[in-house]
Amino acid sequence: MLIALLQNAETIPAIFSQKVLDKLETFGEVRLNDGDDSDEQVKKVIKDADIAITSWGNGLLTRDILDEAPRLKLVAHAAGSVKPVVTDDIWARGIRVFSSAKPLGHGVADTALGFTISALKNFYMLSVDCHNGGWIIESEEKNVTDLFDITIGVIGAGWAGSHYISLLRNFYAEILLYDPYVTKEKAARMGACKVELEELLRRSDLVSIHAPSIPETDNMINAGTLKLMKKDAVLINTARGSIINEADLYEHMAKGNLKYACLDVFKPEPPAPDHPLRSLPNVIITPHIAGLSDNGRRRIGLHVANEIENFLNGKPMETEVTQEMLNKMA
Repeated sequence: MLIALLQNAETIPAIFSQKVLDKLETFGEVRLNDGDDSDEQVKKVIKDADIAITSWGNGLLTRDILDEAPRLKLVAHAAGSVKPVVTDDIWARGIRVFSSAKPLGHGVADTALGFTISALKNFYMLSVDCHNGGWIIESEEKNVTDLFDITIGVIGAGWAGSHYISLLRNFYAEILLYDPYVTKEKAARMGACKVELEELLRRSDLVSIHAPSIPETDNMINAGTLKLMKKDAVLINTARGSIINEADLYEHMAKGNLKYACLDVFKPEPPAPDHPLRSLPNVIITPHIAGLSDNGRRRIGLHVANEIENFLNGKPMETEVTQEMLNKMA
């Protein structure tokens, strides 16, 4: 059994701890890429491999690359979307694929919960006021809301959205879910009530987006849908920038709508230095870090090792991706 890590030499230690590499070596020979992730280098590393591990930086596994590994049985993607690496040739050869969207999704959900609590509590504005010498005493001026007896709307119940819902169940809140691929019964088991998008936007005190970037979600949040939201609602996007029409969001918020918009993603990235949303004090911007942290990346390496172990033992892989699934995935 030969396991080839195709990501470049700098990426490998960021994802795979020595403990995880040692675990992989119990499955067979492990070949590390000691160079870059160019096609020619990848061909050398993948040669005669049974399992290939890809990650950020790796390109498509084309026919020429796959021809170097006629025994290849599994592509383990140590990142989120598998779309940057999978090709029709992979499916045609019966090679199985899994992603690391689940461990990434947990980090995204954690970030969304952080935005949820800090925005509802009005930490951002209160901190600015305190730094400027203020000390607001009257509760009605603080605009502080607890995560209690309010309605939270969740758009998308993939790995990130479903984990976010599980975190919210530790609080006393009504959870609404919009996801056309989730049944009412499954939503109820998760602890949410399935509704249409319009109802979710009208009723929610806070909306957190966890949908994939697919044609159906492009500009889903626009001038028309923003008008449905409560004037003092919070909008969080840790999913994909394409889901929000940024020009419409600016126009909506410049008129005094929304308590906060917390945005970890834009389209394109990074947003221009003079992007209008940068000028609004109640737009909280982070540089697409929701799913990534210095230590959180190691969670991906552990996930990859565990899924490879499942594959070798003939057990189901929790995050397996099939060709049919791609159209509704990020």
